[in-house]
Order: sequence, then C-alpha cells, then structure tokens
Amino acid sequence: MSASFAYIYHYSVPFQEPITVKGHKLSQRKGLVLALQSENGEHRAYGEIAPLPGLHKESLESAERQIVETLAMQGGHKKTLVTEGLFPSVRLGLEMAVLNLEALNSGICPFAPAGAQPLPRVPLNALLFGSPTKVMQRAEEYIERGYRTFKLKLTTELRAEAVESITRLHGKYGNSITLRLDANQSMALDDAVHFANSLPKGSVSYIEEPLQQPRDIGEFHARTGVRSALDETLWQNPALLHTIPNRALGALVLKPNCLGGIAAVLNLARHAAENRLETVFSSAFESGISIGFYARMAAATADIPAPCGLDTYRYLQDNLLDSPVEAPNGELDSDTLYPEAHQVNLKNLTLSSVWTL
Repeated sequence: MSASFAYIYHYSVPFQEPITVKGHKLSQRKGLVLALQSENGEHRAYGEIAPLPGLHKESLESAERQIVETLAMQGGHKKTLVTEGLFPSVRLGLEMAVLNLEALNSGICPFAPAGAQPLPRVPLNALLFGSPTKVMQRAEEYIERGYRTFKLKLTTELRAEAVESITRLHGKYGNSITLRLDANQSMALDDAVHFANSLPKGSVSYIEEPLQQPRDIGEFHARTGVRSALDETLWQNPALLHTIPNRALGALVLKPNCLGGIAAVLNLARHAAENRLETVFSSAFESGISIGFYARMAAATADIPAPCGLDTYRYLQDNLLDSPVEAPNGELDSDTLYPEAHQVNLKNLTLSSVWTL
C-alpha cells in the first residue's frame, strides 16, 4: 500500500425523511471515511466504511475498531495489505481507498476499458413507496426526469396496496416502464405465489428476494412464471446461487459493502454476465464517495449496464462531496462522477484518528 498516512473520519448525515431497514428506524446515516495520503503527499484517496443497522452484522463501532487494528498492523515494515477476515463493510472501504489511491498515483482510473473510449452511462431505478396515489405521483415526477425503471418495496402489511399500485402503474404506463419489486425475504412460499398470481400478467420484471426461504425460488417460479433476483442471499448463503435454477432468476443485486471485497463483487458480475442475468449494483444509502465508485464498477462490467439502485443518494441531505451528485435523464455518467467523488468536503467530517503507515 503506497500510502504514508491514514486518516479516519466520522460522518453523520440526516436523511431527507426517516427510513426503516428491517425494523430499524433511522433518521441519520452514520459512517466512516478512510483517507489515504500518498507517500509524496500529492494525493489523498477516500474509501467509505458504512455498515447499515438492520442490514450488516457489524456495528459502526466494531467496524472502526477493526480498521484501526488493521492500520496499526500496517506500521513499520509491513507494507502488504491483508484484507482477509475483515467485515464486509471494512474490507470494501479499505480496498476502495487503496484502489482510488493507485488511480490517483497512476493517472489511470480503475476498471478502465481498453483504449480511450468513455464508459457507458449507468441508468438508475427510482424507489417508489407510499400509498397507491403517492406511488403514482412519484412515478410521474420521476418519468418527467427521464427515469424508466422503478422499484417498489413490498411489506407484509401493505401487500394489498402494492397490488393496487402495480395494477395502476401497469395500466397507465404498460411496457413503457420497467417495474421491479423488493420483498426483502418477507413472504412464505404460498403467500408469495398468491401475491404474484394476483398481479397483472407481465407487469413486473422480477421480485427481489421474495421468499423467507430462498431455496424455494425454483418452485416459486414454476408456480408463477415470475422471476426472482438475489440480494441478501448472495452474502447470507452464497452457495444457493449455484442450486437455484437459472431460469428462475432475472438478476443479481450487488451491494458491494455487504459482499466482502471488490474481487467478490466482480466475480458475481462475471457470473451474471455469463448466465445472462442482469447485474444491478445497489448502495446501502451510502454517500457520494461510494456512489461514484459503484457507478464506475457498474459502467465497466457491462456493455449496456442494467438500471442500478444507486439513486439512494437522494435520501441524504448531504453527499459529503464538494459538488452534488447529478443524474440527468435518470443516468449517472461515471467518467464525470468518479473524479468528483475524490473531492470530499472535509467540513462535513469529524477527524477521529491519524495513522503513520
């Protein structure tokens, strides 16, 4: 690791409105920013370590202890970076910072394509929630901004409202939009089959994690014809990916800070491409530092990137960068955004510790 100093910062950014993640109601997004300074002092690169309550097993406190221990071992003559055994959020944030520093030192962006061709733009999916009337209003607003892919969150309590929302969306927009659903492993198999069979035929592209027992996804598809996407299963029980019939799947949803390192993310993206599944990069309500990095990965791993779940930055009151994240026509331009993600506004961070490497 060609860095001379490391800095650990804390941040706490309010959400635009409180969000709930698997029973955890959150009003602020808290996390760590790791900054690495090059040996010649010319460059600073950033990575984000941000476990999300309700999603990650590790807490922010345990993540900070682990990155501190890792940096302490880097002192002296130990220059080989060891990331095995780290929490997923810690490993991803550390590798992000190292890769960003290498890019700044070399002048070559990570995941650069051959030649000087720009990477494709990354379309986004917009998150829909609320009553059917509110869902329709939000969809119309997003369509005016250029969005054509939407994700509707499903909850056990509001399943009937979801059916109404999907029916109204499909009735008004038909195949001019793509609709995805996310059940967060909330349904028993029979309930999921009943729900899927109550939807207008062809109205949804896939349901993300429909079942409490993902091993039954093959049977769910056989009884409904509706494909599923894997998200939590990819890190909770990764071996299931190779037992679920490929015809039952439509996409792999990749949350890099849950998957345990950049290599793991790229391997899953490769698996998706080889099996003709969509690769959908998704953030866990992280700042612009991560959004710029993920957009770069998404653009580099597909000739035509699938609409990604990187629109979550809209839910934060600040993205930690000097400039706002922009998504004209519902797309991210990673060639522009990635360099901007290096311009971190330190006024929004609180320095926790400094390490000599």
